[in-house]
Amino acid sequence: MHYLDANATEPLRPEARDALQAALEATGNPSSVHSAGRAVRRIIEDAREALAGLFGGRPADLVFTSGGTESDALAIHALGAGRRIIIGATEHDAVRFAAPKAPTIPVDCNGLADLEVLSALLGDGLPSLVCLMLANNETGTIQPIAEAAAICRRHGAWLHVDAVQAGGRMSVDLAALGAHSLAISAHKLGGPTGAGALLLAPEITSLAPLIAGGGQERGRRGGTPAVAIIAGFAAAAAAKSSAESARLAALRDAAARAAVACGGVEIGAGAERLTNTTSIALPGVRAEAQVIALDLDGVAVSAGAACSSGKVATSHVLAAMGLGPLAGEAIRLSLPWNASEEDVTAFAAAYERMTERFSRTRLTPLAVPVG
Repeated sequence: MHYLDANATEPLRPEARDALQAALEATGNPSSVHSAGRAVRRIIEDAREALAGLFGGRPADLVFTSGGTESDALAIHALGAGRRIIIGATEHDAVRFAAPKAPTIPVDCNGLADLEVLSALLGDGLPSLVCLMLANNETGTIQPIAEAAAICRRHGAWLHVDAVQAGGRMSVDLAALGAHSLAISAHKLGGPTGAGALLLAPEITSLAPLIAGGGQERGRRGGTPAVAIIAGFAAAAAAKSSAESARLAALRDAAARAAVACGGVEIGAGAERLTNTTSIALPGVRAEAQVIALDLDGVAVSAGAACSSGKVATSHVLAAMGLGPLAGEAIRLSLPWNASEEDVTAFAAAYERMTERFSRTRLTPLAVPVG
């Protein structure tokens, strides 16, 4: 199988596997005061210090969670209390479902948020929490977070950033972005599943827990932490390199060119994107049919955020971008850290065979803006 669905889950990095296995040998509860407990707590605090440094915050301001979804939910629960919540139109369901009635910031055909609308929404002076993801999980579109943060601060609003897809794939620095909180997840950057973090700006001095009990994480998140997974989380985050990003960008572009040559339409290419991610529509062919056809040919891709439900539905992200029927006809190609030229060659061949099989039944596409 040629695995090209890294935005669902990255393959485990060797550095993460080594750290995970080493931490599994430690016995003790980090809340215990005896030497065994202190040794386990040292593993957690070393990971906290490493992750905070990598993502531009202070160790004391990093709260470990079970993953990106909980980190987003915790931020909205705690920072959104008593504030109006405003979200981007292309946010992950972790944010959308945590704030189901929130007004949305529209996006253009490349998926970029309209910051003039954000400024207008905040112009009424109501205390607000704005939620805007750094990089989209379906298209890879990178939002102008620093500009959005400046607007929020001008209006006295707080900004929460879902950086789950961006973490480990681009430089992410909470202080440089100017946001008030940042969500990250271990398995999206090559760590094990089951851990994430919410990193807070120094000005956020209190955080009401979403999960109470036990007093762990300085009273901000109850429950015994997943020690080994947290160790693997930190090791994976430290393993990213700029050379890896450049290599993946070249492979991504080669895969997109091959798909376009067969009649595919690359979406959102007019904006800066994650180096490993592209969305490609095949007009007239449902996304689910494409995912199945490629899977049967040995290539794993996805459509939308299918990893969250195991189902393929019309993408709310692409619909918000104004892509009409193409919103239900696009697959997501997301290259893992260990992707190879062989993977791209296999995808190109499988995509060509797929388009040939569907050519007799494919519908005539509508003219839509695709950036």
